[in-house]
Amino acid sequence: MAGNKTFTMIKPDAVQAGHVGAILAQINQAGFRIVAMKLTQLSKEKAGAFYEVHKERPFYGELVDFMSSGPIVAAILEKDNAVEDFRKLIGATDPAKAEPGTIRALYAKNVGENAVHGSDSDENAAIESAFHFAVTEMF
Repeated sequence: MAGNKTFTMIKPDAVQAGHVGAILAQINQAGFRIVAMKLTQLSKEKAGAFYEVHKERPFYGELVDFMSSGPIVAAILEKDNAVEDFRKLIGATDPAKAEPGTIRALYAKNVGENAVHGSDSDENAAIESAFHFAVTEMF
């Protein structure tokens, strides 16, 4: 059975470009409820730990540098079938391949600076949410 929570980050490129409000509005319009949210900046160490699954990949260092380059908005979203529905809302990792109207089609610069992160499974949504939020920060 699909879970009802997912994790997202609005990445440094979208924050710097001033797209936070528009992205949050699109999330709300798609029926998601924000149950936790904060503006923060990842250190290189914290970004490295979050993306450790990619440590052996050639893009890992660039990813860590990018994700620690400026503020992010971390959020936990709630909705039935949250992970799958949010993945549809954000679109393909490569914005050139993303469906029109998706968050990445609208706001991403390229495959490396693709505006938002979205959990890829219920299990990862729980892990990623706990990485960024204490239980007392989730409502």
